[in-house]
This record gives sequence, structure tokens and C-alpha cells, in this order.
Amino acid sequence: MRALAVFVGLALTMTAAAGQDGDAAPALRPVVSVLVGPHSDMALSYTGTVVARTETALGFPMIGTIAARPVKVGEVVAKGDVLARLDTQDLNADLRAADAGVTVAEAQLRSATDARDRAKTLADRGVGSATRLEDAERALVSAQAQLDQAQASRARAADNLDLATLTAPYDGVVTDVYAEPGATLSAGQAVLKLSGVGEREIVIDVSEAEAGLRETGDRFTASLLARPDIETAAVLIRIDPVAEQATRTFRLHLRMDQPPDGFRLGALAHVRPAVDGASGMVLPRSALLEPPAVWTVDRSTNTVSLTPVRVGGAAQELVVIESGLSDGDEVVIKGVHSLTEGQAVGPRVTP
Repeated sequence: MRALAVFVGLALTMTAAAGQDGDAAPALRPVVSVLVGPHSDMALSYTGTVVARTETALGFPMIGTIAARPVKVGEVVAKGDVLARLDTQDLNADLRAADAGVTVAEAQLRSATDARDRAKTLADRGVGSATRLEDAERALVSAQAQLDQAQASRARAADNLDLATLTAPYDGVVTDVYAEPGATLSAGQAVLKLSGVGEREIVIDVSEAEAGLRETGDRFTASLLARPDIETAAVLIRIDPVAEQATRTFRLHLRMDQPPDGFRLGALAHVRPAVDGASGMVLPRSALLEPPAVWTVDRSTNTVSLTPVRVGGAAQELVVIESGLSDGDEVVIKGVHSLTEGQAVGPRVTP
């Protein structure tokens, strides 16, 4: 009898516990969301590199062997400074041969001139034939043509000798070298890269979708990664029309209005659109409803509400929110079509 009472008590206890579990509130659904603001993972910001507006890969327009390259990476050069020289042994020989050709042609021209003068004198006296004078005239014309050809060959040989010396076309900095002394070059092969010391710009590489959000004239704010307190204004002046073959990204070129001294060639910069607050926030297209609105989460009540927004640019799967959101807003970016106004939600899950 006592055992039966114990069994009944245990059964009642288990039934009560089961009833309490059945009355428990269902678990709230977590939401995949992002926080709005300039430092958000999805904010429109980039890392760029300061480069010269003018950059040139320099080489020789002829085949040859590098005899000397007196400059190295990082060296500052002035317009006209020698950057590299080719071995000129063969070129000097060509010039000497051309000089000899001119000397011979000049001697032949003098002889032809004298012969023509004699033939003309005899013809004028009536003791020389007209045919002999005509032959002398033709020989003189031929000798003059040979001299012109020899002089052209000499000028070409002299030009080739001059082209064997590579000089700086403008003031700049040697930013890269591609060939060392002793290397044999093909015509047009780059020896080094020269960057101008004048105007500088920032280049950033972005995806095709992000490139579609931008247009020339867009303004940005750039700050040095090493010194965030040093910043300057910049404007987008060009978007490369062709993607980089290796990365499939598009390069954007930003002109700096008045860059501080800290923005040296090669410096890294943090670039963001020149907008206020949450403007310029980029969101996945999946976060947007029609008419334009997004679900925002109020963490004081853990509920969602529909917030109208104004959309700026859009490209592929990205949209830019121009207004409607504030710094710190939490925006749901997945599963937005299954939410309802005031619905309670669970913790935030980062995308």
C-alpha cells in the first residue's frame, strides 16, 4: 500500500512538470541583421592607395643590352636626368659608317658638279655635244640624291645613339624597376616606372556591384590609415571601364583637392563617401521591401517595425540608403517577407 502511494505521487509530479513545459513560451526567432553607421561592416568605405596622377613605364624603342641603370627605386629625379643606358658599341659603329657614307657622297657630288660645269662650258662654246651635258646633269642629280640618302642614314644613326640613353621626361620618383644592367631588352620593353611628383590621387578597387553605385563627381573623405586625424576631401574623376583580369575588380580614381603632406606616394588611406549620419549605407537588396522600407529592430522591446527609407543608387544585389535610417539602427537583411509589424524577435545574428 505504501509503495502504491509513492508511485501515485511520482506520477502526479511528472504530470505537473509536463504541464509546466507545455505552457512555456516558444523560442523567439533570431534575426540576421546589420547595424547602421559609418563603421558598419556594410558601410560604403574602402581602403585605397595614394598614387601619382602621372605614371609612366619607360623603356627603349630598340633592341639592346642595358649597360647602366644609375637610379634605383625611391630615387627622386629631375626632368632630363639619365635613368638608363644601352650598350652603344654597335650604335657607335653604325654612326661611324654613316659618317663615312656622307663623306663619300659629298666627294661624288663635287665630282659630278665639276663634270657638269665642264660639259656646260664646252656646250656654250659650241665644242661639246648636248648629249654629254644631259648626261652630266643626270649624274649630278643622282649624286645629290645619294648625298641626301647618306645624310638621312647618318641622322638616323645619330638618333639611335641618342635613344640609347633613357632620360626622365618629367620630375618624378622611380617607383619600380623591371630590368637590371646586363639584361637584353626587346623594343619597347619597360625598364622602370616613373611617377610624377605633382598631382596625386587615390585609387580604390571595388566589385562590379559597388562600381555601379558610383559616378564621376561623387565626393569622398579620405584619411590616412596610419594617421586617421589627417584627412582630405576627394572627388571621383574616373572609373576604369575594364575589370582587373586577376581580381575582377574595377579601379576608381579619386582626385584629392588639397592633399596634406602626409598623403605621400604609396600611403594607405581609408575612403568613405562624404555624407552625414547613416546616409550612404549600403544594404543587400534582400533587405528592401516595396514601397521602399526596411525592418528595424527595437532592442528595448525586441520587436520589429517597418521603417520607410529613400533609396539612392542600386546595382546588382546592393542598394544605397540615402535617408530614413539613423546611426545605430539595426536592420534585418534576411527573411524580411516573413516578419510582421510588432513581431517579437530573438537575438541578432551577424551575416
